[in-house]
Amino acid sequence: MSNDDTSRIKRRRFFRNLLSQSTIVAPALILVIAGFVFAYQFVGPAPPDRIVMATGSTSGAYHAFGQKYADRFRKEGIELVLKSTAGSVENLDLLKLADGGVPVAFLQGGIGSPDAESEFRSLGSVYYEPLWVFVRGDDAPSQLTALAGKKIAVGGKGSGTRAIAYRLLVENGITDVSARLLDIGGPQAAQALKNGVVDAAVFVTSAKSGTVRDLLSAPGISVMSFERADAYIRRNRFLSKLTLPKGAVDLAKNLPTKDIVLLAPTATVVASPALHPALVDLFLLVMRDAHRPGGLLEAPDEFPSPRYITYPLDPAAQRFYERGPPFLQRFMPFWAANLADRLKVMLLPLLTLLYPLFKILPPAYSWRMRSKVNRWYKELQALDDRVRDRSVSREEATKQLDRIEGSVEKVSVPAAFAASAYTLRLHIDFLRRRVEGISVPDDNAAAVVSE
Repeated sequence: MSNDDTSRIKRRRFFRNLLSQSTIVAPALILVIAGFVFAYQFVGPAPPDRIVMATGSTSGAYHAFGQKYADRFRKEGIELVLKSTAGSVENLDLLKLADGGVPVAFLQGGIGSPDAESEFRSLGSVYYEPLWVFVRGDDAPSQLTALAGKKIAVGGKGSGTRAIAYRLLVENGITDVSARLLDIGGPQAAQALKNGVVDAAVFVTSAKSGTVRDLLSAPGISVMSFERADAYIRRNRFLSKLTLPKGAVDLAKNLPTKDIVLLAPTATVVASPALHPALVDLFLLVMRDAHRPGGLLEAPDEFPSPRYITYPLDPAAQRFYERGPPFLQRFMPFWAANLADRLKVMLLPLLTLLYPLFKILPPAYSWRMRSKVNRWYKELQALDDRVRDRSVSREEATKQLDRIEGSVEKVSVPAAFAASAYTLRLHIDFLRRRVEGISVPDDNAAAVVSE
């Protein structure tokens, strides 16, 4: 036999083995693929690559922190678009719009109603927003009741400043009837105070604000220190009592000139149901990185915090504050961790299909390979029975043995199962020797086997 013939035989055996194996592997593979296709129906959608967040005025702290958030989101391949607004009230209105396209926003503590907007969830508070009440004169009163009959700038419409100013003034009996409340805020209110257009101005802003620094150093203007701060925080749980030490804003100019007791809501991040769940984890990571260093009034690691919030805490945020970031996000980029988390449902086919298949396939494969040889034993045994009861002639028995042997020679099995094929050939040869001992009968005589 030439080398070409040998190679041709080997190729034929290889493809026959492959075909034989495919009868076992193919159904299993189809079953696994079907399982994955079914499980994929339950894989959550990927997070969007663009999201809008409502902040505040472009000169405010909300917008400044929003830019830090946007820089981190950009590194994760997601565009965080910052929408400038008049403040927290407008932000809340945007969250309420079903098609407003704003699923997350900064909100000042105390803004909104958890009962009216029960679907909203807080991701946590991020820093203190002190309430400043500046008045004309060198000695500010210690109680808001002293502002009765005055012209007061309470913040622009749609701002969180206006909302909390009205709330605290009303608690002190000061309304539009007993005072003149003007809807101006920010730099415009500060200028009106310095020019004498208003007698007092309310601000909710950071201690590092340029407006605060300017008014603390302005002659003829003083800042109120809340002597009844404890009463306010008992009545308004979203408020905190803070003390701004003497000289904390500017040591060189000794600003403020004395310790100031302040009331402070917190800036919070609130999400609507439209925010993709995966982005909650990313927001929490970004919030932690941006706010954990602390500030003039915030201790390091004090924020972000699950405290001082108006809306219920999101369940994912609750887990974050209790246990830290999700396991995968501690070691993997956000996109990779999110993909792995979304595809974890695909483990179902692996656990429910692959494990049993790994148990079943080896025995099934072994049975399939042995059956290719063992099925000839049925014919061999039937022929042996006929030889024993002398119901077959030597010529007919020889033809059947030749046919069986020829078929067996075409059977191709892996080397691990070759012993069965060779054993079958030995048994064929054994029966052939017995057949050769059959005497040649007369035309009408039955076949006789020589023992």
